[in-house]
Amino acid sequence: MAGKRFQVSFRTPASRVRGLGSAKDGTDTFMLERLTSVALLVLVIYIVAVVVRLIGEPRDVVLAAIGSVYVAPALIAFIFVNCIHMRLGMQSIIEDYCHATVLKSFLLVANWLFCWAVALVSFFAILVISFR
Repeated sequence: MAGKRFQVSFRTPASRVRGLGSAKDGTDTFMLERLTSVALLVLVIYIVAVVVRLIGEPRDVVLAAIGSVYVAPALIAFIFVNCIHMRLGMQSIIEDYCHATVLKSFLLVANWLFCWAVALVSFFAILVISFR
């Protein structure tokens, strides 16, 4: 008995037959969601501080601030991280609650396209303001 190793499996016989089990990527998504949350926390504090400073300022001052070298990169980072976080959150919801395979695939692609469309339009708007 000393040379034999016993492998304990918590999977049911039905799941072993069907090949169901760990997808080997849940931890990556979980950690990326937490990482984007922390990044958003830092970026939101900075963006809120900028917005509070700009309350009551004329339009030209606000546009100049948005286009500045200190605010525009932070806004772009905020939008990028926010879109990744939004995509991951909606992906979790779709994977957990949508059981029809075709519908799930469609919704995952639509989620991906929507998030990146929002990001690209927002990036374009910030770049137009920055280089006006």
